[in-house]
Amino acid sequence: MSPVLIRQANFVLSKHNDMKKNVLVFGSIAGLVASAIMACSMAACYVFTNYHGNMWLGYGSMILAFSMIFVAVKNYRDRYNGGIISFGKAFQIGLYIALIASTIYVLTWLFEYYTFFPDFMEKYAEYGIKQAQQNGATAAEIAKTKQQYAGYAEIYKSPLGVIMFTYLEILPVGLVMALIAALALKRKNTAPQLAAD
Repeated sequence: MSPVLIRQANFVLSKHNDMKKNVLVFGSIAGLVASAIMACSMAACYVFTNYHGNMWLGYGSMILAFSMIFVAVKNYRDRYNGGIISFGKAFQIGLYIALIASTIYVLTWLFEYYTFFPDFMEKYAEYGIKQAQQNGATAAEIAKTKQQYAGYAEIYKSPLGVIMFTYLEILPVGLVMALIAALALKRKNTAPQLAAD
């Protein structure tokens, strides 16, 4: 193999390793931030029984956690990739971080749910039905609300259902943040001979 091809292969491998390290570090940070806030907010739910406020806190914490996508993309672009990055590469970094963080979040919730909060869905349903009654819902609307929560409870009967439900809670937020970061931080190469995307 020619020295030029060896140098090119080593360069590509180095870029791959840089991206992998970047994604693992920032994905782990994002996952730990979202999981820590979720753990605290769930404990607060059981003390104050305010699921509505904690829902907004939860989504706020996800946005905060996924802000790491912006840091990671900028870090990779400026530190490892000569100040340039395509939309595709930036979105790929964001996607991987979203997947890592979401998986940490899901695993944390599985541990919490089965260890500390096995009656979560019952309490959540009670709260939702009570809120509907306090807001003056009709009997038909309350019946519909009960049916909706019964469907959630059915999904929560299996670990696979809990996993699916929890991914649907966090992953879309990460994908949106990845898309925004890719659009905001993409930067075209101004020196074609130095392209390394």
